[in-house]
Amino acid sequence: MRAKLRWLETSAVIGVIILSAACQKKISRTQASSGGIDTTNLDPKVQACTDFYLYADGGWKARNPIPAAYPEWAAFNVLAEHNRDTLRQILEKDAARQSATPDSNTQKLGDFWASCMNAQEINAEGSKPLTPEFQRIDQIHTLRSLQKEIAHLQTLGVDAVFGFGSEQDLKNSSMMIGDAGQGGLGLPNCTYYTKQDPKSKQIREQYVRHVANMFELLGEKPETAASEAATVMKIETDLAKASKTPVELRDPKALYNKKDMAGLRALAPSISWEDYFGQIGHPQMGSINVDEPAFFKEVNKLFTTAPLREWKTYLRWRLIDAAAPYLSDPFVAENFNFEGKVLTGTQQILPRWKRCVRATDGAMGMALGEQYVRVAFPPSSKARMLAMINNLINTLQSDLGTLSWMSPSTRKFAIAKLNLYMKKIGYPSKWRDYSALQINRGPYVDNGFAADEFEFHRELNKIGKPVDRTEWGMTPPTVNAYYDPSMNEIVFPAGILQPPFFNPAADDAVNYGAIGVVIGHEMTHGFDDEGRQFDAQGNLKNWWTPDDMKRFNARAQCIVDQFNHFVVQGTLHENGKLVEGESIADLGGLTIAYTAFQKTAEAKSNKRIGGFTPAQRFFLAYAQIWASNTRPAFARLLTQVDEHPLSRFRVNGPLSNMPAFANAWGCKAGDAMVRPPGTQCKIW
Repeated sequence: MRAKLRWLETSAVIGVIILSAACQKKISRTQASSGGIDTTNLDPKVQACTDFYLYADGGWKARNPIPAAYPEWAAFNVLAEHNRDTLRQILEKDAARQSATPDSNTQKLGDFWASCMNAQEINAEGSKPLTPEFQRIDQIHTLRSLQKEIAHLQTLGVDAVFGFGSEQDLKNSSMMIGDAGQGGLGLPNCTYYTKQDPKSKQIREQYVRHVANMFELLGEKPETAASEAATVMKIETDLAKASKTPVELRDPKALYNKKDMAGLRALAPSISWEDYFGQIGHPQMGSINVDEPAFFKEVNKLFTTAPLREWKTYLRWRLIDAAAPYLSDPFVAENFNFEGKVLTGTQQILPRWKRCVRATDGAMGMALGEQYVRVAFPPSSKARMLAMINNLINTLQSDLGTLSWMSPSTRKFAIAKLNLYMKKIGYPSKWRDYSALQINRGPYVDNGFAADEFEFHRELNKIGKPVDRTEWGMTPPTVNAYYDPSMNEIVFPAGILQPPFFNPAADDAVNYGAIGVVIGHEMTHGFDDEGRQFDAQGNLKNWWTPDDMKRFNARAQCIVDQFNHFVVQGTLHENGKLVEGESIADLGGLTIAYTAFQKTAEAKSNKRIGGFTPAQRFFLAYAQIWASNTRPAFARLLTQVDEHPLSRFRVNGPLSNMPAFANAWGCKAGDAMVRPPGTQCKIW
């Protein structure tokens, strides 16, 4: 189910995990008028040229221990929490409108919220709302009925065996096609099943115990539950061994394997594809993309070797795992015990109202977002944001025009691609139609299933149709931004266009160091190790000369090597290949935003504010949006599943490559924040 808490309560900022927390002190007018830099966040005992992250954020880190209900406590949680407070007010008003027009978004939002907040009824029901689904699983007696049940569960948002949806055809970006991909795992990714270090083995043991505990909550005897948990682990391990790793999933060429019906039958003859497509409501499915053919070969094998009783046990687990956050307190507590305490180190679960805001945003985020922007995003913010974006695009265009390592041929295509960027700011130009979604004040889990089934069919109904380029991949209240290579677009939801990222009361140094870097980050994603493989129309197509490709790869490898050396804890290092694209974008975003800032009157004046030059305030603004305290377990999890480095490396890593940073702070050769000559990474 989409709204399910998997391993962390997330809201991504340019792809980085942030976790909402109790409201911190907002940026005051006094701070904003002095440049928007809070000097109490600094640690004067640390030298800027030794560890800029601790220099800029050490004071903040000392004053902000991690609350028990969070795996991480970040400096800009105030923004996510402010947004959550705003959404709560909207939802409580909607729920109180008993006379809301039936089938209106107001009625559906209010009823979803009310059903989520009705803890008394949820606890009284326990797992009873799932009884019909468990009965369906019990009635599986043939391979054909097994596959039909898998398809049925997938329509409800249950991650059973594999995933299916729609996507742009990577080589014909104007059309949507069906897409089948690996899935069906309860642990964060496939490496959790295969790594042999002591910590990974311990997590697997705790996971099996967790699965058994869930079966016991369903009424199984301890010995039966333990046996069933072992069965689940066996099937998931087989699926994991055939799955691509997070690094392998970053290669778009390897994920493009278009198949017609004959090709699907040849790939996995044990799967009745006709029955599957009929069950999900699309019997006339044409060609689809298969992301990981080797995975489906293993699924084909398992369908013929694993007994039906084992498959039925596995499906019961996938159902209860998906539904657990929607059920009574014992299920919620056991779910949190593993996904919160074990995987992230979090000690307490979030209050129900915060979980309900998140769930409602997941279920009807565009309807909720339509109300959010009316109160949180004035037209003036959109206009100023557009001006900054255009400024940075012009800066990147100038940079592309003078790059010494890029040939005229590649340069021409790069500039053409940049000029065709679609810019989406704040909210969509048209709002989503939720008329087919039925929500009431009945069992909360039923509403969760209804929302996921609506979304499943909404996605599948795109297959075979032209791409809707007005559609957004994030809801307006989301604290995030993204670049989509198939759409060739940069997108900035209203949720992130608030302090500390975007502060109309702050000076240019702060805004360029914060939201300006976010803009530059997303812009340069179009030319990172993945984005550069797509052309101006969003097609997977090479437009680089062989020599330019070699030069780019050599520069990108510099960043990979740098991040491979960063120590997270003990023997665990950052995975340079996993974080390659985001680290390229961080360095590119900083470089482009700083160059654009230098064109402003404030930068040219070199006037000190609060004792800092404009350049120094730019770099402080960047560092201070990444201030955070992170639990060791959560840091370990992020290092294995997230394509973004940890915050301290996102600050010190790219800045140590920038001569402009060293000049601003008077850093010299030999200082820790200055990489030795010949080792500094530079792309843009």
